[in-house]
Amino acid sequence: MVRLPVSLSSGLLLAALLPLAACGGGSKDRPKADLAASKVTTIGVNAYLWRASLDTLSFMPMVQTDSNGGVIVTDWYANPNSPNERMKLTVSILDQDLRADALRVAASRQVNQNGQWVDAPVKAATTQKLEEVILTKARDLRRMAISG
Repeated sequence: MVRLPVSLSSGLLLAALLPLAACGGGSKDRPKADLAASKVTTIGVNAYLWRASLDTLSFMPMVQTDSNGGVIVTDWYANPNSPNERMKLTVSILDQDLRADALRVAASRQVNQNGQWVDAPVKAATTQKLEEVILTKARDLRRMAISG
């Protein structure tokens, strides 16, 4: 799948919709556009945080993505450089505003001991770093969308 920058995809959507805006007036011969068929729904959480979270975690397999509830749950992921350790993440977006306290990352970690996966502690810095990466990416997406 080709991912377009937010500003480019927004621009393409706008370019596709602009000709429709010119159709509404003068002639009664023209059919009216069915706006219900093209209704765009919005997600229940901050779109920049949502997109940034998906982009940041795109290397991990996803188990659940709920844009209305603002929850992303990954499956277990083992870094090829450390195959005896794996992580699973849950990202919760708690608000429609782009704020640091609108994002929570929870992590579970396991290590392989004698062929068995055993729960292991996660450093607090791990989830804090992920939150920082997602917030920075969300702010960049917002900046790109505003500057056009």
